[in-house]
This record gives sequence, structure tokens and C-alpha cells, in this order.
Amino acid sequence: MASPVEDIRVAVDLIVLTLRADALNVLLVQREDDPHRGAWALPGGFIELEEDLDDAAYRVLADEASLGSSAVHLEQVRTFGTPHRDPRARVISVAFMALGADLPDPERGDDVADARWWPIAELADIDLAFDHAEVLECSIERARAKLEYTTLAVTFLPEEFTISQLRGVYEHVWGTTLDAGNFHRKATRTEGFLAELDRHAAPTGGRPARLYSAGPGTSLVPPLLRAGE
Repeated sequence: MASPVEDIRVAVDLIVLTLRADALNVLLVQREDDPHRGAWALPGGFIELEEDLDDAAYRVLADEASLGSSAVHLEQVRTFGTPHRDPRARVISVAFMALGADLPDPERGDDVADARWWPIAELADIDLAFDHAEVLECSIERARAKLEYTTLAVTFLPEEFTISQLRGVYEHVWGTTLDAGNFHRKATRTEGFLAELDRHAAPTGGRPARLYSAGPGTSLVPPLLRAGE
């Protein structure tokens, strides 16, 4: 019978996503200590003995990115536990996706050398520490998929927004261009998705756009598919 593993540690990794300059961005920190000193990584840390997983995730957000719990929508993505993913010990990491609207520039925490937003499109040539490239890819695909069948897109927006801004979320997260008229019909006819307001956005040269807020629903029926079906 195999002997038990004595040195197992549990950590949380944070995939913090927001839209900045019309692009999907992720928050990365530059490691100050070994292993992978100087490399860019997802914010993360080991959980404390009496700490809940969600509490650990919010602590990491505060310590390494100066973001409070009210600024983001937080949910678990999956657990990563491949042997040797961390040279220090057998580390089981719970990945959390944190989404927010127009999140501010991070203030570097005490345990990291730097922290900044990175456009997803600029990460192709960046070698992330540990297995964080896999963790990030999995989380982005989760976000893209959930935009199809949930109201998650509104977490990227302010409390009041236009249909054009909502369409922009889908286009930037999916990396595609959507037909404006078709999207408007689907979004406004999906029960529980949006609440139409009795005011308009500030004019920008054309007809002022109607403002909306998030509706009471959490699911999209029928879904808004990436394939445009």
C-alpha cells in the first residue's frame, strides 16, 4: 500500500479579469521570492489553518491586489493538483475567478515585486510561473462559456449601461464581432437578463442610447451562443 503524502499544502490562485481599454485584462503579480523569482504569476497564497477557502481568496485579493470583496464577483473554477506543479511541496490549488467592472490599477502588495494588468492578447510570449498558464486558460474558457448561458456579462459593467456596452463585453471576452441588431433583439428579449430604465446615456453625436441595468435573472434562456445560433 502506498504511503501517505506527509507534506501536502492547500493554496488558492486568483484569476482576476476586467475590461480595460476595450480589451480583456488579467491581473498578474511579479514574484519576489523563489521559486520562479522575477516571473509573472497569478495572485495566490497558501490558506491558513482556520481559514475558509473563500476567505483566503479575498485575503489574497486584498494583500496582493488591494481589491476589496465588494469590487468583484468571485466563484471557484476548479482544483489543480498535478504532482510537482510546485517544487516546494505537493500543492493542491483551488482556482477562483474574480470578475469586476473597470477595476483600478493594483497597488503592489508586500510579498510581490510588481502587480499590473495584462491584456490577454499580450500573454502569448510570457512564461507564467508554475502551471499558471493552464490555470489562466481554463478560467478564461470558463468565463467565455458562462457568458453563453448566464448573466455573468453584467459583472463587467457599471450599474447602468447601454446595449452597445453589453455587446462590447461579449465581443472582447469572446474575441469576435457580433451583429448589433441581432444581439440587441436577443439581449432585450431574454427574460430576466436586463431591466430597461427610463433614461438615456449622454449623447455622443447621434441618438442617445437607452440605459439598462441587470435584471433579476441568473440564467439565459435561450442562451446567447458564440456561434451566433
